[in-house]
Amino acid sequence: MKSYVVKIGGHALDTLRPDSEVLVALASDVAALRDESTHVVVVHGGGPQIQALLDAVGLESRFHEGLRVTDDDTMEIVAMALAQVNLRLVAALNRAGLASVGLTGADQSLMSATALGPPWGRAASVPTVKRELVETLWASGVTPVVSSIVTDEHGELVNCNADAAAGALAGALHAEALVLLSDVDQLRRDPLDVETSLDRVTRDEVLRMIEEGSILEGMRPKMTAALDALEGGACRVLMANGTTPHAVRDALAGSSRRTEVVQ
Repeated sequence: MKSYVVKIGGHALDTLRPDSEVLVALASDVAALRDESTHVVVVHGGGPQIQALLDAVGLESRFHEGLRVTDDDTMEIVAMALAQVNLRLVAALNRAGLASVGLTGADQSLMSATALGPPWGRAASVPTVKRELVETLWASGVTPVVSSIVTDEHGELVNCNADAAAGALAGALHAEALVLLSDVDQLRRDPLDVETSLDRVTRDEVLRMIEEGSILEGMRPKMTAALDALEGGACRVLMANGTTPHAVRDALAGSSRRTEVVQ
């Protein structure tokens, strides 16, 4: 049976209200896949919500190579912000008719990772995945909605980048596709030039672009996650603009602008 992993985050989650057009469309897209006997896991980030909470408590927000620098205080804020995102996202999806349940990587040790240490602090390495909980929920007709908070070998919380968590899940589940919903339509050879947008890119091209410095900031962990997913066993990776309703449906159908990452 086919499976898909969908990661949604950034400004696609600016509105977490139950009547959000994006979330209602997401529920519809996932439900349509389930009607085709296809399983789906939704993984979410929450960068804007984390930033808002950090600002509210007066903590500085810092990034290094696209990953959030996470000291102990920041770790607590990240956990609180993503818990709120998870709760509201699950509530919206259920109201829209998609039977779903919220999880973190800590639930039944779904995902675990080691903290990277300086300069990232408690930001996570690529997580390992135990797929049994996901499969149990699928068998019950429920869609898992996963926050990227994971635990380390000591049971301490670790902040895993949501793209990395989605990539690890897609690989472990041998997903038919990982769909990464971003704030932009496509990967670009030149981040500042829309005319350099790419419909398709290979693993070697991505590695070369990272080395040359043309894949920057938040796009770097996104593309690294794409490569990890393919190496782990996912069949393909699609990146599309998640702020557009029905982004999942259109990306899979090839009817919207997207970038496909292949081996």
